[in-house]
Amino acid sequence: MRTKVAIIGAGPAGLLLGQLLNSHGIDNVILERQSPDYVLGRIRAGLLEEGTVALLDEVGCGARAHREGLVHGGIELAFGGHRHRIDMKAATGKTVMIYGQTEVTLDLMNARKAAGLTTVYEAADVSPHDFDTDHPRVSYVKDGVACEIACDFIAGCDGFHGISRASVKPSAIKTFERVYPFGWLGILSETPPVSPELIYTNHERGFSLCTMRSMRRSRYYLQCSLDDHIDQWPDERFWEELKRRLDPEAVDHLVTGPSIEKSIAPLRSFVAEPMRFGRMFLAGDAAHIVPPTGAKGLNLAASDVHYLSGALREFYDEKSSAGIDGYSQRALARVWKAVRFSWWMTSMLHKFPDQGEFGARLQLTELDYLVGSKAAATSLAENYVGLPY
Repeated sequence: MRTKVAIIGAGPAGLLLGQLLNSHGIDNVILERQSPDYVLGRIRAGLLEEGTVALLDEVGCGARAHREGLVHGGIELAFGGHRHRIDMKAATGKTVMIYGQTEVTLDLMNARKAAGLTTVYEAADVSPHDFDTDHPRVSYVKDGVACEIACDFIAGCDGFHGISRASVKPSAIKTFERVYPFGWLGILSETPPVSPELIYTNHERGFSLCTMRSMRRSRYYLQCSLDDHIDQWPDERFWEELKRRLDPEAVDHLVTGPSIEKSIAPLRSFVAEPMRFGRMFLAGDAAHIVPPTGAKGLNLAASDVHYLSGALREFYDEKSSAGIDGYSQRALARVWKAVRFSWWMTSMLHKFPDQGEFGARLQLTELDYLVGSKAAATSLAENYVGLPY
């Protein structure tokens, strides 16, 4: 098989890149080691920046998001038993949209299928080769048969544990990482949200977050120990602990119910530099991970593929390598700003084992300053709604 761009990974990054390339007339093939049902079964976050929504619109995949997504103009910060609203729209003129990552993936999958583009699911032993030459290729096994794709470029969109970054020589890549000493215990329930906008809570017992997938389905998170296991958290215990961390008004409005999904996720900040290796590029979680506190993971993947698709279009249409030569630097500049913001939000809202009373007071002081200062609130707002591409 021959194509211009071989994309490894059929998550949102790979699928969005495939649609953007197709809109520029650039042939591409996507390889995915899992089945479509498995990909769609992964529960992920669902807060989209306006820039991400615009990209979905650009490739004709935004209609359902506009129909079903929930547009939010602010968030609430809770501490000391009270809530304080940050009006992001007033500060920046921008909003965010609540629309599940699973739904984004489904919309992109359907668009790719409708366009007749090639996606090879359940491709085993995927491996990129010769990306430091002008003739890269990707090998894989499908139904027991060894296959190979010859291509001009490889896009590694296969996540943190994928083969793309792992195929780079250690001497050619540098990584930066911070692992946080806690996790997020999250549940999904068929219950109405406790509030029309997200509530981020700093509490002496630990962080909590109230969010939603729709006006009938809610998503809640609790900061928990990395040693905790799901079976230690029956629904009743989760709801009782959440109530302890919420303000009185939120407790009065909270509707509880059986969980339909429950998981514990560790938190980390991770960046790999550079994001280009000859004719292979990394995008999305393959290159960087942020804690979910800032809601930047999916949105960073979208900005990566925006830069990459534009660079590849420039290569083919204008016969210029300027875009691909500058891809890594351009993408990383935005990545590091999001890493900083996500780290700051995480540091301000969570209980750390070694922070002591001094650290706790500093957190509360920063929150108090934040909600009382127009300049500080604007800084949070412009980062939360997404910095320009």
